[in-house]
Amino acid sequence: MSRTSHEPVPVSGPRAPVPPPPSVRRAAALAAVPLAVTAAAGAHIVPAATWLPGLRRRCFPRLAGIGRPGHVALTFDDGPDPLSTPLFLEALDELMVRATFFVLGESVLRHPEVARETARRGHELAVHGWTHDRPWLPAPARDAREVARAAEAVAEVTGRRPRWYRPPYGILTSGRWAAARRAGLRPVLWSAWGRDWTVDATADSVRATVEADLRGGGTVLLHDTDRAAAPDCWKATLEALPALVTDCRRAGLTVGPLADHGLRAAPSGGVRRRAVGGVRPHAEEDVPASPAALPSLHSQGQHARSAG
Repeated sequence: MSRTSHEPVPVSGPRAPVPPPPSVRRAAALAAVPLAVTAAAGAHIVPAATWLPGLRRRCFPRLAGIGRPGHVALTFDDGPDPLSTPLFLEALDELMVRATFFVLGESVLRHPEVARETARRGHELAVHGWTHDRPWLPAPARDAREVARAAEAVAEVTGRRPRWYRPPYGILTSGRWAAARRAGLRPVLWSAWGRDWTVDATADSVRATVEADLRGGGTVLLHDTDRAAAPDCWKATLEALPALVTDCRRAGLTVGPLADHGLRAAPSGGVRRRAVGGVRPHAEEDVPASPAALPSLHSQGQHARSAG
């Protein structure tokens, strides 16, 4: 029998998708949580791979503090310390050398007279953080707050706005990198260190370890305190200083702070720096350097001994 005009005409086509039951949706959502956490953690910690010295020197020379080939930047971490830092200031005066001190904000407020005296003697203060902690978990808001707070502490105590930032342990996470940029600071790590924080450090070991990796244009990491290291290890560093400076000078290198190293004072996209206490920071030329083309102080010393 034929259909009347009033009967519905069946329509063929794809059926609407059937949503999964609630239990399946909940399981999928729970499964996505670890993936999201893993991705966030990776984005947080992967930039810290720049801590690896070889990778940093080859791929990120500016982050390693590679500057003018004829200059060595001398830097100290973890102060100020009312017991040990004044001894370093005296030693540097005798050597007629100025350096960059990466300081902790809480220590600057606790010992403002030491920070102020460091600046008065012509040294440069930079930001090492508020406290000396390890940033294993992402905390970008806290990072921004603490880096900015440390920079303000340095500016208020010394009247000079800091230019540089080096995170504790050299662990430069994405949050701390962003915090430095927001504060108008340029991250700078190092190209040579003395392993002077260890319990078995000696003046000879500090000198040999630094000079094994140090070339013209390099940045040296040392410590003027044992705040986050083996007790009294700073004494080995203090004893090693005269020989280190002498060896650099014999190699035809000048020794000084990061301000004289030929690095730009602020990263691209950083916050415009303002004058503090009438002192206006100046821009510096970003001088190309090729550390791989220069012999280390250690190899230069061996060559000099064999030639003699």
